[in-house]
Amino acid sequence: MVAEWSLPREDLCLRVRAGSGGAGSAGAGSNDRGDRVEAFRPPPHERSAGGLSGLRVRLRRFADLQFGSIWRDLERLLPQVEGTLIDVGAGAQPFRDLLPPTVRYIAVDIDEAERRFGYRTPGTRYFHGEVLPVEDGEANTVLCTETLEHVRGTAQFLGELRRALAPGGLLVLTVPFAARWHFVPEDFWRFTPSGLVHLLTGAGFRDVRVYARGGALAVACYKVLGLVFLMLAGGGRRGIGGWVSRAAGVALLPVGAVAVVLGNAGIRVVGAAEDTLGYTVLAC
Repeated sequence: MVAEWSLPREDLCLRVRAGSGGAGSAGAGSNDRGDRVEAFRPPPHERSAGGLSGLRVRLRRFADLQFGSIWRDLERLLPQVEGTLIDVGAGAQPFRDLLPPTVRYIAVDIDEAERRFGYRTPGTRYFHGEVLPVEDGEANTVLCTETLEHVRGTAQFLGELRRALAPGGLLVLTVPFAARWHFVPEDFWRFTPSGLVHLLTGAGFRDVRVYARGGALAVACYKVLGLVFLMLAGGGRRGIGGWVSRAAGVALLPVGAVAVVLGNAGIRVVGAAEDTLGYTVLAC
Protein backbone atom coordinates (compact mmCIF):
# COMPACT_ATOMS: atom_id res chain seq x y z
CA MET A 1 0.00 0.00 0.00
CA VAL A 2 2.74 2.52 0.95
CA ALA A 3 4.51 1.99 -2.39
CA GLU A 4 1.36 3.17 -4.17
CA TRP A 5 1.24 6.44 -2.29
CA SER A 6 3.30 9.53 -3.12
CA LEU A 7 3.46 13.28 -2.53
CA PRO A 8 4.23 15.94 -5.17
CA ARG A 9 7.74 16.65 -3.90
CA GLU A 10 11.11 15.00 -3.55
CA ASP A 11 11.34 11.58 -1.90
CA LEU A 12 14.32 12.09 0.39
CA CYS A 13 15.06 8.37 0.52
CA LEU A 14 16.44 8.76 -3.00
CA ARG A 15 19.00 11.24 -1.69
CA VAL A 16 19.90 8.99 1.24
CA ARG A 17 20.53 6.06 -1.08
CA ALA A 18 22.48 8.25 -3.51
CA GLY A 19 24.79 9.47 -0.77
CA SER A 20 25.26 5.92 0.48
CA GLY A 21 26.09 4.66 -3.00
CA GLY A 22 23.28 2.17 -2.62
CA ALA A 23 20.39 1.09 -4.80
CA GLY A 24 18.34 3.91 -6.17
CA SER A 25 21.26 6.29 -6.58
CA ALA A 26 20.53 6.72 -10.26
CA GLY A 27 17.13 8.12 -9.39
CA ALA A 28 18.44 10.78 -7.04
CA GLY A 29 19.02 13.19 -9.87
CA SER A 30 15.63 12.69 -11.45
CA ASN A 31 13.91 15.42 -9.43
CA ASP A 32 13.71 19.08 -10.39
CA ARG A 33 16.41 20.11 -7.91
CA GLY A 34 19.25 18.68 -9.97
CA ASP A 35 21.68 15.80 -9.58
CA ARG A 36 23.04 16.36 -6.09
CA VAL A 37 23.08 14.94 -2.61
CA GLU A 38 23.36 18.13 -0.54
CA ALA A 39 22.52 21.66 -1.67
CA PHE A 40 24.93 23.30 0.76
CA ARG A 41 27.55 21.26 2.60
CA PRO A 42 29.29 22.83 5.58
CA PRO A 43 32.87 23.75 4.68
CA PRO A 44 35.49 21.78 6.65
CA HIS A 45 36.81 23.32 9.84
CA GLU A 46 40.47 24.20 10.15
CA ARG A 47 42.84 24.73 13.01
CA SER A 48 44.16 28.24 13.46
CA ALA A 49 47.81 28.62 12.53
CA GLY A 50 47.93 32.40 12.87
CA GLY A 51 47.89 34.90 10.05
CA LEU A 52 45.26 34.33 7.37
CA SER A 53 44.11 30.98 8.77
CA GLY A 54 43.65 32.57 12.19
CA LEU A 55 41.48 35.28 10.63
CA ARG A 56 39.42 32.67 8.78
CA VAL A 57 38.86 30.71 11.98
CA ARG A 58 37.77 33.82 13.89
CA LEU A 59 35.37 34.81 11.10
CA ARG A 60 34.04 31.26 11.03
CA ARG A 61 33.35 31.39 14.75
CA PHE A 62 31.46 34.66 14.32
CA ALA A 63 29.42 33.71 11.23
CA ASP A 64 28.82 30.04 12.08
CA LEU A 65 26.56 30.30 15.11
CA GLN A 66 26.70 26.58 15.86
CA PHE A 67 30.50 26.54 15.89
CA GLY A 68 30.65 29.84 17.76
CA SER A 69 28.33 28.58 20.49
CA ILE A 70 30.43 25.43 20.96
CA TRP A 71 33.65 27.46 21.09
CA ARG A 72 32.14 29.75 23.72
CA ASP A 73 31.45 26.77 26.00
CA LEU A 74 34.71 24.93 25.36
CA GLU A 75 36.90 27.97 25.92
CA ARG A 76 35.55 27.97 29.48
CA LEU A 77 36.01 24.22 29.99
CA LEU A 78 39.11 23.02 28.14
CA PRO A 79 41.70 25.30 29.81
CA GLN A 80 40.92 23.38 33.05
CA VAL A 81 41.86 19.99 31.55
CA GLU A 82 44.79 18.02 32.99
CA GLY A 83 46.43 14.73 32.05
CA THR A 84 45.27 13.05 28.84
CA LEU A 85 42.42 14.21 26.61
CA ILE A 86 41.04 11.99 23.85
CA ASP A 87 39.21 13.91 21.12
CA VAL A 88 36.81 11.44 19.47
CA GLY A 89 35.61 12.53 16.03
CA ALA A 90 38.40 15.08 16.05
CA GLY A 91 38.18 16.17 12.41
CA ALA A 92 40.53 19.12 11.96
CA GLN A 93 41.13 19.28 15.74
CA PRO A 94 39.75 22.86 15.92
CA PHE A 95 39.59 22.96 19.73
CA ARG A 96 43.09 21.64 20.43
CA ASP A 97 44.55 25.11 20.94
CA LEU A 98 42.22 25.69 23.90
CA LEU A 99 44.09 23.05 25.90
CA PRO A 100 47.00 23.80 28.25
CA PRO A 101 50.34 22.83 26.66
CA THR A 102 50.91 20.21 29.36
CA VAL A 103 47.91 18.12 28.27
CA ARG A 104 48.56 14.92 26.32
CA TYR A 105 46.23 15.18 23.32
CA ILE A 106 45.03 12.13 21.36
CA ALA A 107 42.88 12.61 18.26
CA VAL A 108 40.67 9.72 17.12
CA ASP A 109 38.50 9.45 14.00
CA ILE A 110 37.06 6.85 11.64
CA ASP A 111 39.15 5.80 8.67
CA GLU A 112 36.39 7.05 6.34
CA ALA A 113 36.53 10.58 7.80
CA GLU A 114 38.03 11.98 4.61
CA ARG A 115 35.46 10.42 2.28
CA ARG A 116 32.48 11.21 4.48
CA PHE A 117 33.44 14.53 6.05
CA GLY A 118 36.52 15.86 4.25
CA TYR A 119 39.08 15.40 7.05
CA ARG A 120 42.49 13.71 7.02
CA THR A 121 44.59 15.27 9.78
CA PRO A 122 48.15 14.24 10.68
CA GLY A 123 48.57 12.74 14.14
CA THR A 124 45.08 11.23 14.24
CA ARG A 125 44.44 7.61 15.21
CA TYR A 126 42.15 6.34 12.45
CA PHE A 127 40.15 3.17 12.99
CA HIS A 128 37.56 0.92 11.39
CA GLY A 129 34.73 -0.77 13.24
CA GLU A 130 33.14 -0.05 16.61
CA VAL A 131 36.08 -0.28 19.04
CA LEU A 132 38.03 2.91 19.67
CA PRO A 133 41.84 2.58 19.35
CA VAL A 134 42.43 3.58 22.98
CA GLU A 135 43.20 1.74 26.20
CA ASP A 136 40.69 1.22 28.98
CA GLY A 137 40.72 4.30 31.22
CA GLU A 138 43.36 6.05 29.11
CA ALA A 139 41.70 9.47 29.22
CA ASN A 140 41.20 11.91 32.04
CA THR A 141 38.90 13.79 29.67
CA VAL A 142 37.00 12.60 26.60
CA LEU A 143 35.95 15.32 24.17
CA CYS A 144 33.32 14.52 21.54
CA THR A 145 31.95 17.46 19.56
CA GLU A 146 29.13 17.25 16.99
CA THR A 147 29.82 13.56 16.38
CA LEU A 148 27.06 11.57 18.09
CA GLU A 149 24.48 12.54 15.44
CA HIS A 150 26.66 10.80 12.83
CA VAL A 151 26.86 7.50 14.74
CA ARG A 152 24.34 4.77 13.95
CA GLY A 153 25.04 2.66 17.04
CA THR A 154 24.84 5.30 19.75
CA ALA A 155 24.72 2.88 22.71
CA GLN A 156 27.87 1.01 21.58
CA PHE A 157 29.66 4.29 20.87
CA LEU A 158 28.83 5.85 24.24
CA GLY A 159 29.94 2.64 25.91
CA GLU A 160 33.30 3.04 24.18
CA LEU A 161 33.60 6.63 25.41
CA ARG A 162 32.89 5.38 28.93
CA ARG A 163 35.51 2.62 28.56
CA ALA A 164 38.13 5.17 27.50
CA LEU A 165 37.48 7.39 30.53
CA ALA A 166 39.52 6.92 33.69
CA PRO A 167 37.74 6.79 37.08
CA GLY A 168 36.89 10.34 38.06
CA GLY A 169 37.34 11.52 34.47
CA LEU A 170 35.02 13.85 32.56
CA LEU A 171 33.11 13.53 29.29
CA VAL A 172 32.55 16.77 27.37
CA LEU A 173 30.02 16.16 24.61
CA THR A 174 28.21 18.50 22.22
CA VAL A 175 25.31 17.73 19.89
CA PRO A 176 23.27 19.94 17.55
CA PHE A 177 19.54 20.43 17.95
CA ALA A 178 18.21 23.16 15.62
CA ALA A 179 20.57 22.13 12.83
CA ARG A 180 20.06 21.33 9.17
CA TRP A 181 20.40 17.83 7.77
CA HIS A 182 24.11 17.87 6.98
CA PHE A 183 26.79 15.62 5.52
CA VAL A 184 23.93 13.76 3.86
CA PRO A 185 23.29 10.91 4.43
CA GLU A 186 25.69 10.53 7.39
CA ASP A 187 23.44 12.47 9.79
CA PHE A 188 21.05 10.24 11.73
CA TRP A 189 19.80 11.83 14.96
CA ARG A 190 18.77 14.91 16.93
CA PHE A 191 18.89 14.55 20.72
CA THR A 192 16.80 16.14 23.46
CA PRO A 193 17.99 16.53 27.07
CA SER A 194 15.69 13.63 28.00
CA GLY A 195 17.26 11.41 25.35
CA LEU A 196 20.80 12.40 26.28
CA VAL A 197 20.26 11.61 29.96
CA HIS A 198 18.70 8.27 29.04
CA LEU A 199 21.51 7.28 26.66
CA LEU A 200 24.36 8.42 28.89
CA THR A 201 23.06 6.85 32.09
CA GLY A 202 22.40 3.67 30.13
CA ALA A 203 26.05 3.69 29.05
CA GLY A 204 27.24 3.93 32.66
CA PHE A 205 27.78 7.68 33.01
CA ARG A 206 26.61 9.53 36.08
CA ASP A 207 26.18 13.15 37.18
CA VAL A 208 24.98 14.07 33.69
CA ARG A 209 24.54 17.80 33.11
CA VAL A 210 23.00 19.25 29.92
CA TYR A 211 23.28 22.92 28.94
CA ALA A 212 21.52 24.72 26.07
CA ARG A 213 23.56 26.77 23.61
CA GLY A 214 21.57 29.86 22.69
CA GLY A 215 17.82 30.43 22.65
CA ALA A 216 15.11 31.31 20.16
CA LEU A 217 16.89 34.44 18.89
CA ALA A 218 20.04 32.48 18.07
CA VAL A 219 17.98 29.75 16.37
CA ALA A 220 16.03 32.25 14.26
CA CYS A 221 19.22 33.99 13.14
CA TYR A 222 20.85 30.63 12.41
CA LYS A 223 17.95 29.77 10.11
CA VAL A 224 18.20 33.13 8.32
CA LEU A 225 21.93 32.60 7.78
CA GLY A 226 21.28 29.08 6.56
CA LEU A 227 18.93 30.46 3.91
CA VAL A 228 21.44 33.12 2.83
CA PHE A 229 24.31 30.61 2.56
CA LEU A 230 22.07 28.17 0.68
CA MET A 231 21.13 30.82 -1.86
CA LEU A 232 24.75 31.95 -2.26
CA ALA A 233 25.62 28.32 -3.05
CA GLY A 234 23.01 28.27 -5.82
CA GLY A 235 20.35 26.47 -3.83
CA GLY A 236 21.35 23.17 -5.40
CA ARG A 237 20.15 24.37 -8.79
CA ARG A 238 21.99 24.57 -12.07
CA GLY A 239 21.98 27.06 -14.92
CA ILE A 240 19.75 30.11 -14.71
CA GLY A 241 18.07 28.91 -11.51
CA GLY A 242 21.43 28.72 -9.75
CA TRP A 243 22.48 32.19 -10.89
CA VAL A 244 19.13 33.67 -9.79
CA SER A 245 19.59 32.04 -6.38
CA ARG A 246 23.13 33.44 -6.03
CA ALA A 247 21.96 36.93 -7.01
CA ALA A 248 19.20 36.78 -4.40
CA GLY A 249 21.76 35.60 -1.86
CA VAL A 250 24.00 38.58 -2.59
CA ALA A 251 21.00 40.90 -2.19
CA LEU A 252 20.29 39.33 1.20
CA LEU A 253 23.83 39.77 2.52
CA PRO A 254 22.85 42.83 4.63
CA VAL A 255 20.11 40.74 6.23
CA GLY A 256 22.68 38.02 6.87
CA ALA A 257 25.03 40.53 8.49
CA VAL A 258 22.28 41.63 10.89
CA ALA A 259 21.48 37.98 11.63
CA VAL A 260 25.15 37.31 12.50
CA VAL A 261 25.24 40.17 15.01
CA LEU A 262 21.89 39.33 16.60
CA GLY A 263 22.68 35.62 16.58
CA ASN A 264 25.89 36.15 18.53
CA ALA A 265 23.92 38.23 21.02
CA GLY A 266 21.41 35.37 21.23
CA ILE A 267 24.19 32.93 22.12
CA ARG A 268 25.18 35.11 25.06
CA VAL A 269 21.61 35.60 26.29
CA VAL A 270 20.33 32.04 26.52
CA GLY A 271 16.57 31.69 26.25
CA ALA A 272 14.30 28.68 26.63
CA ALA A 273 16.19 25.39 26.49
CA GLU A 274 13.42 23.88 24.35
CA ASP A 275 14.46 26.00 21.35
CA THR A 276 18.24 26.00 21.09
CA LEU A 277 21.12 25.57 18.65
CA GLY A 278 22.39 22.52 20.49
CA TYR A 279 23.43 21.10 23.83
CA THR A 280 26.73 20.85 25.70
CA VAL A 281 26.85 17.84 28.01
CA LEU A 282 29.13 17.06 30.95
CA ALA A 283 29.18 13.62 32.56
CA CYS A 284 31.50 11.40 34.57
